Amino acid sequence: MTNNRTRAVAALTVAGVAWGTSVPLTKVALTWLGPGWLTVARFGIAALVLLAVTRRESLRQAFTWRILASGAIGWGGTVLVQNIGVQRTSVTHAALLLGAAPLLVAVIAAAWQRTTAHPVAWAGFAVSLLGVGLVTGGHGGGATLVGDAFVVASALLSAMITVAQPRLLEGRDVLAVTAVQFTGAALVALPFSALTEGMPSARAGTGAVLAVVALAGAGTLLPFCLFSYGQRKVSAEVAGAFMNLEPLVGAIAGVVAFGDPAGPRQLAGGAAIVVGIALSSLPALRLPVPEALELESVVEEVLSGDFLPAELQEEDDCVCAAAP
Repeated sequence: MTNNRTRAVAALTVAGVAWGTSVPLTKVALTWLGPGWLTVARFGIAALVLLAVTRRESLRQAFTWRILASGAIGWGGTVLVQNIGVQRTSVTHAALLLGAAPLLVAVIAAAWQRTTAHPVAWAGFAVSLLGVGLVTGGHGGGATLVGDAFVVASALLSAMITVAQPRLLEGRDVLAVTAVQFTGAALVALPFSALTEGMPSARAGTGAVLAVVALAGAGTLLPFCLFSYGQRKVSAEVAGAFMNLEPLVGAIAGVVAFGDPAGPRQLAGGAAIVVGIALSSLPALRLPVPEALELESVVEEVLSGDFLPAELQEEDDCVCAAAP
């Protein structure tokens, strides 16, 4: 159980960091492709890779309308709306505004699944939300209120699919479910792109092409698969805490690589989001002592045989005695 938890934490951490590269990569890729075609390319390339390496039997089990629709609305819709927002705001603004996602995950999980986050986590969510308000109050570096609104809307869609994902993964292969969801995401963006953006330009800069390829691999294929794996081991709220790594990495990239302004208001908002990240992640990263003690007690009982009813212990003793 400890190894599974450690792997889940590692997978979620890498996914959060990798997602942090998606906003700056998107900003570069949008110099060539529109928001719709970029969504098609991002998920289409990733889907082809997964469909080629995933077992056919697993794909047949995962290929349901429910999973296909979850990918179309939850992931395709999220990235499409996010791309529209990134096109209209700065990299730093977009990245930091995605810090609202963990709060939205906790609220939606509480409403849908009657789960309640730790009080410390709620305090972290509140601090992050304050930081989001400070960030959206300034509009330097090409940021606009409309673009910020699209990014927040994408965070809402992302939170909804995060809460729903564990049920979709239950009893199914992670890669197969992800492949079907990628396919749904690409398919839903295709008609939107054709109707609203026309055909993409055949002329593209090397940097934009490399950004699309990197976005499909490091920004989509790797983090989505790892995040889905991690979600099978932890609750939605715990997984949501690791989404906080995305705005942190993205904001740093925006300041360093894109020269986004980092004035007092942006710095204060970013600092508030980072503090909120720490507070909301702490309960997720440690197992409460009472639960740990209870788990240890159960393990000891199982190993000693005391966990079994007396009748089963007698049967077990008979089987052991009869064994050579």
